[in-house]
Amino acid sequence: MSIEIGEKMHSWAKDLWPINRSITGDGVRETLSYLKRLLPELEIKEVESGVSAFDWKVPNEWNIREAYIDDDLGNRIVDFKLNNLHVVGYSEPVDKWIDFEELDKHLYSLPNQPDAIPYVTSYYDNQWGFCLTHQQRQLLNSKSYHVVIDSDLKPGILNYAELILPGKSTDEVLLSTYVCHPSMANNELSGPVVTAALSQWLMSLDNHNYTYRIVFIPETIGSIVYLSQNIEKLKKSVIAGYNITCIGDERCYSYLPSRAGDTLSDQAALHALKYIDPNFKRYTWLDRGSDERQYCAPGVDLPIASIMRSKYGEYPEYHTSLDDLSLVTPQGLEGGFKAIKHTLEIIENNTKPIVSVYCEPQLGKRKLYPSISKKGSGEKTHTMMNFISYCDGTHTLLDIADIIDEPISNLLGIVNTLKKHELIK
Repeated sequence: MSIEIGEKMHSWAKDLWPINRSITGDGVRETLSYLKRLLPELEIKEVESGVSAFDWKVPNEWNIREAYIDDDLGNRIVDFKLNNLHVVGYSEPVDKWIDFEELDKHLYSLPNQPDAIPYVTSYYDNQWGFCLTHQQRQLLNSKSYHVVIDSDLKPGILNYAELILPGKSTDEVLLSTYVCHPSMANNELSGPVVTAALSQWLMSLDNHNYTYRIVFIPETIGSIVYLSQNIEKLKKSVIAGYNITCIGDERCYSYLPSRAGDTLSDQAALHALKYIDPNFKRYTWLDRGSDERQYCAPGVDLPIASIMRSKYGEYPEYHTSLDDLSLVTPQGLEGGFKAIKHTLEIIENNTKPIVSVYCEPQLGKRKLYPSISKKGSGEKTHTMMNFISYCDGTHTLLDIADIIDEPISNLLGIVNTLKKHELIK
C-alpha cells in the first residue's frame, strides 16, 4: 500500500464532511448510503423509536433544516449553514425574540479555546442551544436576538448498517465504528473511512480464515441496540474485534485494552504496535470512553479493544471545530489503516504449529542449515530453531513471536518453509 490508499480515504472523508450527522436522522441515512456505494453488500437496518434495548429505549428521530441567531439590527450572528456544530445536537425547535440574558443561558463556548466551536449534544433531555467561538460570544452586545431552530424531534427510526463477510470458520472478528457526529474529522470520519477501506481489503482476499462482522452504528445507543438484537450470537462467535475510532492524525499511535485485558484482540494489537511504533501510548480500561464500554460490559464480555492514533479526549481539538480535515491527513489515515490491517493479518495467521519429528529436525539435509559448522554459522537459523522449539501444539504463532521477541511477519516465511518440508503442521 502507498499513499494512494490514504488519499482515497481522505477523499471519502471530504465527501462526508458536510453531512450533519447525529444518532438518528437524515444525516445518518445519507452517510450510510454513501458507504453502501463503497460497499454494495452493506445492509442498512432500521429500528423504530421507542424500541427497548436493555436499560435503554431508542429515542425520537431528530432532523434539522436551518438554525440561526440574528441581532436586533438584522446581523446574522450564528448560522448553522456555515458550520453544523453551531447547534446543540437534538435541539428542539424554537422561533422567538429574547434578550441577551436569556440567550446567554443557551450559549456554549470555550474560553480556553476562543477560536473553536464546541460540540455539544442533549440527546435525552429536550433542550435547545447554540455553540459559537468564545470570540464571537464576547462581541455580543445587542439588547434582543431572534433565535430560530427549524428542527423536528418526533417518533421515527434509528439506522445502522451491517456487513458480514463469511470465512472458512464461523468464528467471527467484529469491527465496529460510529456514524453519529457532525463535521469532525479524527473523532468521527476517520473511523468510518478506515473501516470502509479495511472492508474493501477483506473483500479483495481470495479467502480468509475468520468471518468478519462489520458494523457502522451511532455511538452508545447504536451499540446497545445492536447488542440487544445479536447478543447471543456475538457471545458465541466473536473471538476478537476492535472499536475503530480516532485513527486519522499523524501524532501518535494509541492502544486501549478490552476490559479483560488479555484477549486475542489485546495480544494482537500490542504485538502489532510494538513494531509499528515502540513509543505508542498505552491506556488502561479506566480510560475507556467509546463503544468498548458496551461490548465489554459485564455479561456481554466481548473481546473488543481499540487501536487509535490520538485518542478521544486526549488531543486539544477533540469535540471542537478544530478537529478538521487538516488534522486528519492521508498519511495519518494510511498509518491507521495499516496498523489495523496488520493486526487482522496477525489474527488470521495465528495458528498453533506442532513439529512433526522428535528432537531437533535435521535441517542440513534439507539445505536449511549451513553444511560447514563453524563459529557463527548457525546464526541465520537461530530464529528458525527458536521457533521450532516452541512448536508443541499449545503455543500459538503469536505466543511464540512474543516469547522469542520476533515480529510475527518474520515468522510467516519460516512457517511456509517448514510446512514445505513437512516439519510442522
